[in-house]
Amino acid sequence: MRKRMAGFLVVLCCGALLAGGCAKKEVVKGDESISPPPGKAAVTEPAKPEPMDVAVKSQQVQEAAAGTEAPAKTPAEAAAEAALGKIYFDFDSYVLSQTARDTLAMNAEYLLKKNPAVKIQIEGNCDERGSDEYNLALGEKRAKSALNYLITLGVPAARLSFISYGKEKPADPGHDDAAWAKNRRDEFVVVR
Repeated sequence: MRKRMAGFLVVLCCGALLAGGCAKKEVVKGDESISPPPGKAAVTEPAKPEPMDVAVKSQQVQEAAAGTEAPAKTPAEAAAEAALGKIYFDFDSYVLSQTARDTLAMNAEYLLKKNPAVKIQIEGNCDERGSDEYNLALGEKRAKSALNYLITLGVPAARLSFISYGKEKPADPGHDDAAWAKNRRDEFVVVR
């Protein structure tokens, strides 16, 4: 009788696990956002960061080992950087807004028509909220989304690279929403 009851409980537990299964994942297109119901605050659970690309890690290691600043930019390189616009992101997001897409389209036009030889590094940045690891992963996703969009606009992938700085290079050292909004960005830097 005990064996029969234990077997029944095991089958019942397995059935419950199979019936419950995993929660269904809602599919949201890249340009859509989910807004909370009226009157409720948005609660976001940080996603598990993806491992960094080897190229990003090795570049960070090389920069840390060098410990020196890059040589001064030529006037042409400085002008190219000034012509390339920064793009900004919403909190905890790497989805390109329409404003960011428009800025990237202008950057692509500049890179293709006015300066076809320059190589660009896309620097992904985050605000100070979240762990170092999470922000490095989010900054990488932000840089990759800009890189992929520039490639779809016709910029050769060989001219583009990316790096994530996470929260290490804030544009604004403040600790409020205005400062955080300035820090959630991608910058475009001329590399040799």
